[in-house]
Amino acid sequence: MINLYESPFSTRYSGEDMQYFFSQDFKFRTWRKLWIALAKAEKQLGLNITDEQIASMEKFKDDINYDVAKQCEKEMKHDVMAHLYAYGQQCPDAQPIIHLGATSSYVTDNTDIIIMKETLGIIRKKVVSVIKNLSAFAKVYKNMPCLSYTHLQPAQLTTVGKRATLWINELIHDFYELNYRLSNLSLLGSKGATGTQGNFLELFDNDSEKVKQLDEIITREMGFFRYVPVSGQTYSRKVDSAILSTLSGIAQSAYKFAGDLRILQSFKEMEEPYEKSQVSSTDMPYKVNPTRSERICALARYVMCDSLNPVFTSATQLFERTVDDSANRRISVPEAFLATDAILNLYMNITSGLVVYPKVINSRVMCELPFMVGESIMLKAVKNGAGSEIREKLREYCIAATTRMKKEGLENDLIDRICGDKDFNITKDEAEKLMKPELYTGRSTEQVDEFLCEYVNPLLELYESGKEVDITV
Repeated sequence: MINLYESPFSTRYSGEDMQYFFSQDFKFRTWRKLWIALAKAEKQLGLNITDEQIASMEKFKDDINYDVAKQCEKEMKHDVMAHLYAYGQQCPDAQPIIHLGATSSYVTDNTDIIIMKETLGIIRKKVVSVIKNLSAFAKVYKNMPCLSYTHLQPAQLTTVGKRATLWINELIHDFYELNYRLSNLSLLGSKGATGTQGNFLELFDNDSEKVKQLDEIITREMGFFRYVPVSGQTYSRKVDSAILSTLSGIAQSAYKFAGDLRILQSFKEMEEPYEKSQVSSTDMPYKVNPTRSERICALARYVMCDSLNPVFTSATQLFERTVDDSANRRISVPEAFLATDAILNLYMNITSGLVVYPKVINSRVMCELPFMVGESIMLKAVKNGAGSEIREKLREYCIAATTRMKKEGLENDLIDRICGDKDFNITKDEAEKLMKPELYTGRSTEQVDEFLCEYVNPLLELYESGKEVDITV
């Protein structure tokens, strides 16, 4: 038996909940639900469709005869026609009215919107889970001083918890972006081959109001409150572009977190959770590699690049419809969701068990702290009567201490240099009293408390309550 290619998204990365909505089964069941919704709406508006026909359609809505559809598609080379035929074989009495007046995009595009509604909800739920994990982490470590960096060089002090709020803040942007996309997601409705609804107008004897009502009834039946007002044959491909841009934003946020954690793990300050039986290297057993963070970065790059696909697809749609969007969308849209889902699964896993090494963090802080308290020492020296010439001396001593550390691998002796210079007029005891990291973290602790209280907690409470942020579309 030959083993054929299997997507890593199905076998290795994405979760079953996300995979289900992009499955053939969910797609074709949704097609049948849309055909039923169309028949019900047309009957309600006066077409000659019976309750028995609709009941027959309902009976087989989840019992798809895939063998018939598969064989038919081989012959017809058209998936919608194949499934129409297969459905009609199961309920022959309803066969004449299934898909009445519609074109293929009625089922394909409306189904795509329904899938995106469901899967955006999954993505949003997982983003919230990560926010919860990081919020709990920020609260625990809000007081712990650590080095902050600009240009990836030690700059000043912050706290471990304050840094976590930066990761959370990125995700809050993503959360509201997801809400916006969900709140503006509209069903295509029943627009016909070029968007004019001409076929439906003929069905309803030029009764334009009934054609409009048809859109409204189908939209409500499928659980939406809004439908696309104007279109060609399909909904605008800018919708795909906007949604994948949102997923790209989540990938960017996750990449930043994972990139930071990979560096912190190399510093031995923090690391992702490590299982007892986990193996990082076959020939270097002492290594603890940030493999999950690396995987986040790898998948995030994929999502960010993939978000360009619908950009070009949208731009190149000619007039009312061309079909060069179809093959691209079948790959690019599902895989963007599957990859984002995989990213968030990893993100949730890592943030549920982040490991912190306080002694290493403190050791690294104390190594750099003399440089950071130099200004405070100089102010203390001036108060003790030192002259303005000590500013230049402080600069020279900082350079000398740095050179000693880099070239000779020795400890930072800046404080000894300062206290040994009578021009500074400051004792070692006075200098040591200034060497307390918590004095130099600014408002980090207060910022964590304020951010969690004013921004994060209200968001989580509203989401859990299902109000405002839990938008129904």
